This record gives sequence, C-alpha cells and structure tokens, in this order.
Amino acid sequence: MRDLKHLIYFDNLLQEANNELVRQAKEDGKIIAGYTCYHMPEVLLDLPGCVGVRLRAPLCTSPDIATYYMSGRTCHYGRSLLERALEGGYNFLDVQFATETCTVTTRFQEHLQMMDVIDNPVFFCEFTDVPFKKTANSIDHYKRQLEGHVLKPLSEKFGIDTSDKALLAAIEEHNEVCRLVTEIGDYRKLENPTITGYEFSIIMLVTLVCPKYLILPKLRETAKEMKTRKPDAKPNFRCKVLLAGSENDDPDFIKLIESCGALVVADRFCYGSIPGREEIEIKEGESPIEAIARHYLETGHCPRFMGQNEMRERKKYLADVAKEYNADGIIVESNKFCEYWSYERTIDSIVLPRDFGYPVCSIEKEYINTASGQLRTRFQAFVESIEIKHIQEGK
Repeated sequence: MRDLKHLIYFDNLLQEANNELVRQAKEDGKIIAGYTCYHMPEVLLDLPGCVGVRLRAPLCTSPDIATYYMSGRTCHYGRSLLERALEGGYNFLDVQFATETCTVTTRFQEHLQMMDVIDNPVFFCEFTDVPFKKTANSIDHYKRQLEGHVLKPLSEKFGIDTSDKALLAAIEEHNEVCRLVTEIGDYRKLENPTITGYEFSIIMLVTLVCPKYLILPKLRETAKEMKTRKPDAKPNFRCKVLLAGSENDDPDFIKLIESCGALVVADRFCYGSIPGREEIEIKEGESPIEAIARHYLETGHCPRFMGQNEMRERKKYLADVAKEYNADGIIVESNKFCEYWSYERTIDSIVLPRDFGYPVCSIEKEYINTASGQLRTRFQAFVESIEIKHIQEGK
C-alpha cells in the first residue's frame, strides 16, 4: 500500500514524551498535565488552556535505578516510567493526575510526589480514587472525585476554566478525535484491510500523547487520505488477530506480530482504541461532568473490575469484538508482574476457546521488548495453528 503521508511524522512524535507538539503547546502557554490510565478522563485534561499527555517511556532500555526504588518484582511499565522521570524525561509536566487503579503506576506517581523528581517548581501530583464497581453510587463517587481532585486543582492552581461551557468545548474536541480515529480504525474490518495494525497503533498513540488542537489537522488529512487508499492486490497476511492485554504503547511489538503473518485488526489493550475512542454522550438531565464520569466508568473494561458479572462481560466483549473485526484468533499479553492482567490473561486463555471457539495465544512479556526471538517463535506457531484449524474446518 502507498505510505500514509503523515505516518513518519507521527512516529517521530512518539520518540520522546516531550515531543515537538508538546513543546509547542508549552510555548503557547498551555498547562501540561500527565496521566497514566484510561480512568483519568483525558477530556478533563484537555480543557481550554490545558493539555493532557498520557505518559510513556520511549527509548527506555533498562530501568536499573527505578528498580532500586521499586524492586525487580514490580511491573516493568511502572519502573520504566520512573526511570524516565529520574532521567529528566518528564520535567515538562506541570501536574500529574494520578489514579488509584494500578498498584505499580500508583507507586510510580507516589515517587514523583515524594522524591521531588520533576524539575518544575509548580509541579504537584494529585490522586483520584476510582471505584471498583459500576453502580449509580460508584458513578456519583467518581464524579465527586473528579470534581475535587481534577477540576478544583486545575481551577485554583492554574486558573483553568472548568465551567460547563468549557467542559462542553472539551467534549466536542474529544468527540471529533474519537470520530476520526474510529473512522480510520474501521478500515481494519475490511476483508482486505487498507491499514495495518502497526500504522493504526501509531495514529492512536499520537492522539494520546500530543495536544489535540495541534494533531487534529493532520488527523483530518489522514482520515481523508484513507478514503482513497487501495489495499495490496494480494494480502500479505495469513490470518487476522485481536490483540488484548495490559499496557502496550510500542508499535514495534505489533509490527513483530504482523511480520509473523498475523494482521492485528483490533486493539483491546491499555493505550488502545477499544475501548478508548468512544464518543461521550450527554444524556438528558446530565451535567457534563456527570456524563464524563458515567462514560469512563461504564466503558472501561479493565480487569480491576472483579465482579463475576464484569468478568463474564469482558470475555463476551472480546469475542464480540473479534467477530466484528473478523479476527481468526486472539493474542492476550500481559506485562510481567502485572497482577490484574496476569489473572485476566490466564482466564482468557481458558474461557475464550472453550466458550467462544477462538484460539488464544497467551504471552507474558516485558514492557521493553527484548525477547523478540522467543516472541517471534510463539507468534509463528500461533499463525500456523490457525491455518491448520482453517484447513480442518474446510475454509
């Protein structure tokens, strides 16, 4: 396929957290707010005068110093974030909005708060409690947490307008990003998709780590470009897969999967678009902050929600997504020592084949992709097993 016009530019933006567009927003006088989890609503951090940046640890090779503080038996993702912070990689942040969701990222953000790591005199870290259930009471609690630990600090410390009018403007901008990313992602549903999982992951990631108002023009151009993009005459993949799991912000991991013949057509993982790029709907009688709290709590499919009904719902959701995107199999990955996703991955590897008929490849990996040879062998074997299954079924 013809190369996408802005793909190399997008990829370059992912090479450092303080990328070109973040620096431009800083020069424009914007407040830069960091976060690590879907349950810190990015739309609140993109209020007029503020820019939300979801933290990654690009180019981190070995979190040796962070391991001293956090131990080697904690998730590589959290340690890699702390390593980059200790190296000065997040000094551009004015505030870190933390969520008490994942234990290791909570510890990372506690270190930011206690160790005076960020070289910025105005920097502070604010924690928000996220409920473990999705009831009406949980949504109300979540709303009050967001009001007290996000909107109030933004208003009092930085003078950010947090009125309903400002929230509606942020929702409108957020929804446009969601529409464009969804439109681009829908080309993965084609029999012969006109976008690869690698390309889509880059596009999705730049919407999380770049100022929306600066990335939107090129996102619009890309969506327009996709309307006329032609697929390869002969598909260069042997099967299609859904990739699910924990924090995955490395497009090269997806490129590795696709080099083994498995086209990644759906991204149900942290930093992915399913969920992540659903438009926020304000229902009748709801205030903007109520709609935001309900939206993020109801759409979240994180394994931290441990009720049996939520667990069963997540398995069906995965199977439904696989069907919608015409996936032949599902790869479930978890970062080593990730408590939530280690359990989830184990259960998925049993339930999805047994109850829904989808073959599953279960992978435990490091946040930094160093074992590419071993992973390649696993993915190649998985692709071959799917092909054998198709032969046996007469496809």
